[in-house]
Amino acid sequence: MLLLMASNAEQCVQKAVHSLVSRDQASALSAKAQDSVIDQLEKDVDELAMKLLATGPAEDNLRFISMAMKISTELERVGDEATTLSRRSLELMKEEPLRPEVDIQHIAQMVVEMLKAALDAFVYRRPDEARQIILKDKEVDRLNKSIYKAMTQRMISDSGCVMRCLHYITISKSFERIGDHASNIAEEVVFLCEARDIRHEHIT
Repeated sequence: MLLLMASNAEQCVQKAVHSLVSRDQASALSAKAQDSVIDQLEKDVDELAMKLLATGPAEDNLRFISMAMKISTELERVGDEATTLSRRSLELMKEEPLRPEVDIQHIAQMVVEMLKAALDAFVYRRPDEARQIILKDKEVDRLNKSIYKAMTQRMISDSGCVMRCLHYITISKSFERIGDHASNIAEEVVFLCEARDIRHEHIT
């Protein structure tokens, strides 16, 4: 169920990105619809996890169940962010593109790669790769701040594009949050593999 949920979450983000880049309404609507599938899978994962916890599992299994519930929550939130991206994409389609266009593809590509890598690290139990994902989150944060600064300056110089700039600020923030969720999943992979909680640790 986690793998199915992960696949849906990744597809949802990919569709949202495609809708932004190609101004494709169908992809945006499909991403929004797919979020309901992710929501239901989160409920299914939690229900099964509670049943398994009631059996008094061994320590390793207990760690896996705990991690599964946390990853499920992170994936559900990824779906929520993809829905936000799709909504903003639909709004942007109602107006002319900004000239020059906002370079949103870099941060989009980074977070999609982070999410895929985090899910692969979970499937193949690769804690070292999970740590690398956590390091990449800092670059995503930097890109988000850069886009925010650029859009703020654009709004000051051109009042006619304020709404479009605000949409891009929200879009960039959603990508930044997807990066956070990918990083959180990576932390859970380390916990699963090494029984070590690395949250709030400084990783180099």
